[in-house]
Amino acid sequence: MRNRTDKNRNGYFNYMKQMKKGTSLPHSPHLMSPYRRYSQPVLKKTGAWKENPSKASALSKRLRKYSMTLIFLFLMICGIPGGAVYDPIHSFPEDFLISSASFSEIDSKKEKRNLFRPDMGGRRHIGKREIQTLIDSKAFMNLRKKDIDLISGGYSFHIETTLDMLLQNAVLDNLDYTAVRYIGIVAMEPFTGKVLSMAGFDKDDPDNNACTDNKFPAASVFKIITAAAAIESCGFNSDSEITYIGRKHTLYKSQLKDSTGRKRNNRITLRDSFAQSVNPVFGKLGVHHIEKMTLEEYAEAFGFNREIAFELPLMPSMVFVSDDVYHRAEIASGFNRETTISPLHGALMGAAVLNGGRLVEPILIERITDEKGQMIYRSRVVMLNQVISPQAAEIMNDMMRATVESGTCKKAFKGFREDDVLSKLNIGGKTGTIDSPDHNIRYDWFVGFAEAKEGVEKIVISVVIGHEKYIGVRASHYARMAMREYFSYY
Repeated sequence: MRNRTDKNRNGYFNYMKQMKKGTSLPHSPHLMSPYRRYSQPVLKKTGAWKENPSKASALSKRLRKYSMTLIFLFLMICGIPGGAVYDPIHSFPEDFLISSASFSEIDSKKEKRNLFRPDMGGRRHIGKREIQTLIDSKAFMNLRKKDIDLISGGYSFHIETTLDMLLQNAVLDNLDYTAVRYIGIVAMEPFTGKVLSMAGFDKDDPDNNACTDNKFPAASVFKIITAAAAIESCGFNSDSEITYIGRKHTLYKSQLKDSTGRKRNNRITLRDSFAQSVNPVFGKLGVHHIEKMTLEEYAEAFGFNREIAFELPLMPSMVFVSDDVYHRAEIASGFNRETTISPLHGALMGAAVLNGGRLVEPILIERITDEKGQMIYRSRVVMLNQVISPQAAEIMNDMMRATVESGTCKKAFKGFREDDVLSKLNIGGKTGTIDSPDHNIRYDWFVGFAEAKEGVEKIVISVVIGHEKYIGVRASHYARMAMREYFSYY
């Protein structure tokens, strides 16, 4: 039996705590009123100091009192030069911060001094952004051990990751590097955002982590965004019918015209068009049903064009929707190379479907301790925005399951109902394929999930493969392998 984490931890309460941290403090008249109420009148009526010495003395005492209060608060917030205001359990010398951290994104001396921030208990702790400056992300490439020890700036750290090593090693052992340019595989616990497996390969740059790289064209994976927008903003459901003309996987301007009344119309449900990845249907959704601003809003809600906190550098996935009608159709259907995404972000999109429409922040590091055993970082579950409603998430779940049962994943998951492990699961996904501009690379995507029919176990898988001369192991085959491996122990 795996050592599983509790799925019902207080993610909501952690989220509320974070929200409280970001709120502004209420205005306090005691901090601002002394200068407003006393300083200006005294300067204007300097004769009062001579005319009424006792009153002037009282005013002077009150000014000194509030001035000392302001000075004390300033030192509490900014720190005393050359010393610490707090008496922390664990502190670090200034030379450690300078020698071990890259401060390209930390502009002021104050921020450098506060790299290790004191919490309410007086202990020093760091956040995800600070971890990026302290630890080389290359150390997390294709890990074979759950825990790692690193030395940075002459100081040692013990890092415990969230990886499921049975799954991680199985994925690494099954990687096929034959005729591939890129491999990026991420498995995640949907409720917590904990990364269970992260395996990658970049032939062009061996030090690059393909799992967090945002250079991969999203292709038809973006249909997840378009479908969600159509369901919520246009009132579509799985059984809603749309007509189209021509072939399923082409996208010509003639296919975007309103084909109502034509004799040779193809009629298909939203479920089947999603499962079979029918480009003209999603192109027409983007042109005739979903407004440009609406499509942009749903893309951003799912995590595009914005930073998502992670312990490793994670570049934002990018999408741009122009005013050109045909360009909007290309974006909505994923029939373009401009929209890019990372495998890690793909896993977050899949997790939102299983989380009732909520986006979760990814976690790779469980905790970090120093050489004295003092904990300086501990992860916590952070629920981000509500991307879509729970009802819309259920419809998305249904359409992603149709992709495996009768759509573009049918061949890869052939016979899963007779498999001793996979037959116990509800499996869903979305595929995507597109060539590079020079046609030397064929990008192959799978973003999906598996959940136990009886029980609470769930997993999200995101895979991208950059095939070269010929197609080797497909992304959906890697996903099937990872799902079977993970659930074979339950």
